[in-house]
Amino acid sequence: MARIPLFIALAAVVFVALPFVVPSYYVGLTTKILIFALFAMSLDLLIGYTGLASLGHAAFFGISAYTIAVLSVKLRMSEWIAFPAGLTMAIALGAVFALLALRARGSYLLMITLALAQVVWGIAFGWRTMTGGDDGLPGLRRPAFVSDETSFYFLVLGLVAASTVVLVALIRSPFGLALQGIRESESRMQALGFNVWRHQFVAFVIAAAFAGLAGALYVYYNRFVSPDFLHVVRSAEVLIMVIIGGVGTLLGPAIGAAAIILFEDIISSQTQHWLLALGIIYVATTLFAPRGLIGLYRERFMARRKP
Repeated sequence: MARIPLFIALAAVVFVALPFVVPSYYVGLTTKILIFALFAMSLDLLIGYTGLASLGHAAFFGISAYTIAVLSVKLRMSEWIAFPAGLTMAIALGAVFALLALRARGSYLLMITLALAQVVWGIAFGWRTMTGGDDGLPGLRRPAFVSDETSFYFLVLGLVAASTVVLVALIRSPFGLALQGIRESESRMQALGFNVWRHQFVAFVIAAAFAGLAGALYVYYNRFVSPDFLHVVRSAEVLIMVIIGGVGTLLGPAIGAAAIILFEDIISSQTQHWLLALGIIYVATTLFAPRGLIGLYRERFMARRKP
């Protein structure tokens, strides 16, 4: 048990020291990795711990980003209003999605979340006077207290670390254990007296809230928002992050996010066919590490320990 606190302590030292020992480009890249790690963990709460597959998770990420950009750029509101408003919109949209999508299961749920997310994407793409259409909304400024890369990095690091603590506490709580029971057998949990729909609804909204937080941080990181934030490709990308890292582990999706962002940074500098490369990575993971990188590590580690 001592290894876990040691790992956390070493990781904390590395993340805190990183801005002082690497160029600013890599500080920005690490900031992006942290944001997408949070995004992937929020989806893992749905897929890995509740058993609900979604292809519309980018809707919560993007609606938060758009809300902040519109309020800040178009209406000139303070970040102290825009930031909470973005999170509120993500939570509200999550509640709407849950009310409509939780009537279905399996591939039907996947398709409903995809369809709902495409409606949101279509609104952002078509409402040019408010959202800028396919040109997006440039000109967003970061709050004055995090205007430079280092201070913004530490803000993201702090929020992602706090969110991770909350997510870990959540999945270890009675509510989280109930979600895992629902994932294994809804009928059994219903027979035990659990309100399955209510648990799934709350999990959906919580996942949307953390995805919204990731979107809020990303729009300040990017200082620009476009319909790509809401696109199905974004939802598929974060889904692949979860699968590659390891479903139902929290740490796995964070590692998957780091792997995908790093591969994207390297491959995009060599070719424009990043989505093709992403597909190849997904197929290779499915064939050689079906349980993700965390699952592969555990299999190899346990194999070494066996006599």
